[in-house]
Amino acid sequence: MLLTLTTRDDAARDLGFVLHKHPDRVQWFDQAFGVAHVLYPQADDDVVTVALVLEVDPVALVRGKGARDAAFSLAQYVNDRPYAASSMLAVALGRVFRTAMAGRCDQRPELAERAWPLEVHVPSVPCRGGADAAVRLFAPLGWDVEVTPVPLDPTIPEWGDSRYVDLRLRGTLRVADALQHLYVLLPTLDAAKHYWVGLDEVDKLVRAGQGWLADHPARDEIARRYLAHRGSLVASAVARLAEVDDAEPEALDDAVPADRDALPGEDPGPAVAGEDGDPPAAVPLARRRLDAVVEQLRLAGARSVVDLGCGEGHLLGALLDDPRFDRLLGVDVSPRALEVAARRLHLDTMPARRRARIELAQSSVTYTDARVAGFDAAVLMEVVEHVDPPRLAALERAVLGVAAPPTVVVTTPNAEHNVRYPTLAAGTMRHHDHRFEWTRAELAAWARAAADRYGYDVELLGVGDDDPEVGPPTQLAVFRRTTETTGEEAR
Repeated sequence: MLLTLTTRDDAARDLGFVLHKHPDRVQWFDQAFGVAHVLYPQADDDVVTVALVLEVDPVALVRGKGARDAAFSLAQYVNDRPYAASSMLAVALGRVFRTAMAGRCDQRPELAERAWPLEVHVPSVPCRGGADAAVRLFAPLGWDVEVTPVPLDPTIPEWGDSRYVDLRLRGTLRVADALQHLYVLLPTLDAAKHYWVGLDEVDKLVRAGQGWLADHPARDEIARRYLAHRGSLVASAVARLAEVDDAEPEALDDAVPADRDALPGEDPGPAVAGEDGDPPAAVPLARRRLDAVVEQLRLAGARSVVDLGCGEGHLLGALLDDPRFDRLLGVDVSPRALEVAARRLHLDTMPARRRARIELAQSSVTYTDARVAGFDAAVLMEVVEHVDPPRLAALERAVLGVAAPPTVVVTTPNAEHNVRYPTLAAGTMRHHDHRFEWTRAELAAWARAAADRYGYDVELLGVGDDDPEVGPPTQLAVFRRTTETTGEEAR
């Protein structure tokens, strides 16, 4: 198997720093299925090509694995494994260039963040679906895709093309992004893996797809192919990819929408005193929203709270500071977000008594989870808009039907207020991962219908300056259970 990566640039030799592989050395790395070699066929000042050559012993792969059907014994010797890029090449790519794929370059950090002019060539790739599949998967990521089908036999044209293609990609990307694309999409094109596909493959897909796969137009197709069409794994991966990684901040939350003069009769909003006689500064929307949620939890008399989609743990930190909240659970679909929350809250050095009040757990808001039941209140703060609309019914059932806390607090952007943000282009949403943004009427329709289905009343409120024309920037819905649970949680 062969893969080459080329850059043409005045600082081309610096690619060796990014890949952590010296251009003047040939290196090899033992793999469970063979040996991976890394070498530079060309390493000039302005053009550098690095090659990954994977030697696979197909016979060794099947030795010692017990009795096999004798009718297929020839397959040990006649197959495409030594030649065609597959999941084995992807595994080798991830191991050999692990640090580069993670976006790290300790010696020259600026190089890891640089977008390089790159050319990728993989001469033989099994591609189910033909050339169109390769274009469909790579082109949305910024690659110029050139795909040449490999004929079954060049001397007999009427036999047509094989399932293999010669793949060339050209684009200007970070090296880490290019490697992640290849790591995920090479086995996706093949739609097969050389090893058992289990739960850990979902973690690999979400981790390698971070920052690009959630918004890919063929996201679901990639998940199905990558996970060998195993339905439960595909559903889990799609759910995790569909929800935002809340470790990424939403920039408009720190802005004050009204950098304009207050409209006649309008409350200009709260302010905090400045330093050295400076005029008071307006409170960012994120802080006002958090305070509003905490106030609703206090009014509800809640002592135990589960924060669904907790992200970096800002709400959890505020609740920890209030001793009336004695049991807290932060849940997020992103393991990385939970790691950030744990560091931010200093869980490792927190006093034992305070630490006993809080736990973190990885889970999806669209799946039922016994760990989120039994709390006085649940919070979905800026979460629902990150869920694909077809998955909202699953979210309702998981939260209102199964967990069924007495109080549920939901916040979400008010789409009507977006016109008050001068930096937001008309018709766009506040965050690239938002699947929708509701008007006040749309939120009211959804909230009332969901409340009726699961035995709740709902109160609709606002957070931030209540613009007389377009309403407040954030909408807040408080669900209060009116009936006892009906046994939905048992089904």
